[in-house]
Amino acid sequence: MSCQKSLPIILGFSLGAILLLPISPSLAEIAAVPLPSDAPLELDLLTKPNSNVITANTINPQGLTTPSLWLAQANSESKLLDNWIAYPATATTPGRVDVIVNQQVWSILDYLERYSFVNRLGNVARKDVYNLRVFNYQQELLGSYTCNFQTNPTSCRIQINSLNRLVLQQSSE
Repeated sequence: MSCQKSLPIILGFSLGAILLLPISPSLAEIAAVPLPSDAPLELDLLTKPNSNVITANTINPQGLTTPSLWLAQANSESKLLDNWIAYPATATTPGRVDVIVNQQVWSILDYLERYSFVNRLGNVARKDVYNLRVFNYQQELLGSYTCNFQTNPTSCRIQINSLNRLVLQQSSE
């Protein structure tokens, strides 16, 4: 009889102790990836850059500037990748690269080709601790590659704006 009474008491204490233990946050909570910056695209910096930004036309006599997208532009992206503006990191945000693409070329790419483009350039930017946004000259956000640089390994997310997808319509005859 005493064994039947002590079992629920022991079980109660055990469950109570487990419930009082601190619960560590899951990886999904730790690795939350931020949304792309909502800062506007500053196209005027392409023609009148200030000393804080780097564009495709920026030349550094000491060596390559970061992030280095010149190689990506030279390797098969030259028709698609027109220019970029790289903003340095601040105390609260990582660096950001705004890439400007040729809308005519972008519009003929399918979803996987767009994803591949954003992924390739995003990987280059990530290595230099930059997030990436892709725009056209109409300042429409076409895609982004954002990372949480506080995690190890770095957690990243790719977003592609589906509004610019070519929609095939089927006629009903």
